[in-house]
Parts: sequence; C-alpha cells; structure tokens
Amino acid sequence: MHSPGVLADAFSEFISASSLLEASYRDLQQEVAQLGSELAERNAALTRSLAENDGMRAALQQIIDSMPFGVLVLDTAEAIVIINPEGRRLLNLGSKHVRNLRDLSKISQIHFEFLANGSQDQLDNEICITSATGKRWLAIGNRKLSCAPANQTLDNQRTPLQSVWILRDITANKLAEQEREAARNSMALAEMSTILAHEIRNPLASMELFAGLIAEDPVQTAQWVSHLRAGIRQLSGTVNNVLSIQAGNDPHRTPVNLSACVQGGVEFVQPIAEQASVLLSFVSSDEGLTILGNENVIRQIILNLICNAIRHTPTGGKIEVAVLAKTQVGITSALVEISDTGCGIPSDLIGQIFDVGFSVNGDTPGLGLAVCKRLMMQHGGEIRVTSRVNCGTTFQLEFQIL
Repeated sequence: MHSPGVLADAFSEFISASSLLEASYRDLQQEVAQLGSELAERNAALTRSLAENDGMRAALQQIIDSMPFGVLVLDTAEAIVIINPEGRRLLNLGSKHVRNLRDLSKISQIHFEFLANGSQDQLDNEICITSATGKRWLAIGNRKLSCAPANQTLDNQRTPLQSVWILRDITANKLAEQEREAARNSMALAEMSTILAHEIRNPLASMELFAGLIAEDPVQTAQWVSHLRAGIRQLSGTVNNVLSIQAGNDPHRTPVNLSACVQGGVEFVQPIAEQASVLLSFVSSDEGLTILGNENVIRQIILNLICNAIRHTPTGGKIEVAVLAKTQVGITSALVEISDTGCGIPSDLIGQIFDVGFSVNGDTPGLGLAVCKRLMMQHGGEIRVTSRVNCGTTFQLEFQIL
C-alpha cells in the first residue's frame, strides 16, 4: 500500500498538470477565436474584392461596348472572347454567332486568318469592302499580347496569350482624300496651264516675228530660220519640262555614249545661244565613257541647264560644256560640267534652286532645275552646283559608268 505522503504528492502533481492543461486550453481558445476573426475579415475582404472585380469587369465591358470603333479579343486558340457592338456593325455580323477567325472571315469576307499570320503586330491594314450600299474602307490592326510562362525563366522567349484587334471605319477619310487628290490635280492642271501659257507666249511671238521677216527679207532667210529653230526648241523644252514634272515613271535606260549624247544636246541648243549672242562650246576629254541612261532625258537635262545659263549670262558671255572622267578611291565615274560667266547665284539661295516653282529672279516658272534634279535621281546620278555672284556658275552632273 502506498503511504499517504506519496498519494498526496501524486494528487498535487495531477492538480498542477490540470491547471497547465486548462491554461493551454484557454490560450488555444483565444487563438482559435483570433484566427476565426481574421478569417472572417479576410472573407469579407475577398467578397469586397470579388465585387470590385465584377464592377470593374462590368465597367470595362460597358466601356468596350460604347467605344466608337470595333474591338475584337481572341484567346490562345484564336477563339473570339469579346466583340463589341461597333465591331459587329462594321463587319455586318448582326446577331450571328462567330466562334473564331475562320467563322469571322467567312461572314465578313475579310481574310482575318491571313492578317493574323504576320509575325509582327499589324497596324492599320486598309481593307475595302464592297456591298450593296457601295464601298467601305476599314482600317484593321491587331496587337499580340504575351507573357512568360511560369516554367520559362531561363530564356527570353514569350508565348502569346491573346490578341486584341481594332477596327475603324475610314470611309469618310478615304472619300475626303480622294476629293483632296482631285482638287490637287485640278490645281496642278490649272498651274501647268498657266506655266505653259507664260512660257509659250514669248517664243510664239518671236517665231511669228521671224516668220514675217522670212517672207519680207529673203536675203536674211538663213538668220531668221536659225532664230525660228531656236524658238521651236525652247517650246519643245518647255513642253518636255511640264511632262517630266507630271510624269512619275522612270525612263527606259540603255547603254549610252555620254560624250556623243551631250554633244548632240549642245548642238540642239546652239541656235538658242546664237540668238542670245552667247558663245557656247563643247569639249570632251574621254569619248569612250558609257553610262546606263536615256538619251532623250540626258539631252533634256543639258537643254535645261544651258537655257538657264543663257538667261543669266549677258551678251558676249561664254558657256562651256565639258565631259570628263573622275577617279576617286579606285572608282571611276563620268562628269558633265556646264560653266557660264553669268551673274551667279547668291549663297543664301543655292539650297532652293532645285525646288519646283523657285526662280532666282522670278521671271520663270521654276521648272527647269527641278526637272534636272528629278531626272538625275532617276538615273542614279547626282547634280551639284557652285557659284559666285558676278563671276558665274558651274553645274556638275555625275553618272555611274558601265
């Protein structure tokens, strides 16, 4: 039998353990109560967050539905997730159900699948749609949205998640552009008519005078015929300049002997120089230079530059035309230099002389030099100018040789 002291000690230990258990239980109850309170708060916050997300989603849907342009959203399988009312209207979908781009292409007659195949974002592809009500133009653009997958952290590849398409009706813009183009063409036609009238008037008057002199003074017929030829060639140059400004096509080019071509151009314009009492000369240091060009076009450039030199060179002045080869860094090119002893060009105007409509003195329509620059660009060549006031001007044409 146990002694009373041992039983008392055991009971005392039991009482102590029970107190500890009771205290631990109370602490556990408090912690459970605190966790329950925190859980309730988090549930309430989650409920509010879900409500806010629903509100934001509804607001976003309302914004997309009210947008003045079409919005189309696709998922990774190219299934249509969102299409707003304006998108349905622009594509004439009505209430038809469309699941993917294939369905959309069949109904709208727009090749969305082709547009989606581009590797880069496609911005504003202009599509013309013909319907019973006439033609409509849509600007269709799409942007691929992407993010890195969770297991893809060691490289820079990105997997597309979805794409967003924007559709805009640009019919009004297209019609306005066509009207502006028609207005520009009408203005250009009126301007060209004015230029022709201005440029043709003086040569025609001179030609009429010389024709009368031929009839009245048979002795001087050769002189009057030379002047008449000069007037005809001025008219020819004016008409060719107008046609060159209006035309946008590159001229057909073949191998051309540059010296022979330029010499022919100088001979063509010689009567004009004689009529102005200006000495015109030609020299070639290399008669074998061959370029890829158009003879008629090159002669038109020569005609324009010499006529420009004649206008700015006083009576008794000189104009020299030279053809030579230029070698630089082992590359040889062909040069044509046209130098005069005229009044020169002020340095502050050098940068404008090749602009259409610009004239140093305002006495010409400003077509000749602009035509020269355009024709040289079509030949893959360059035109340069150096000038000193009251000393003269030199134009230099550079061509690539064959």
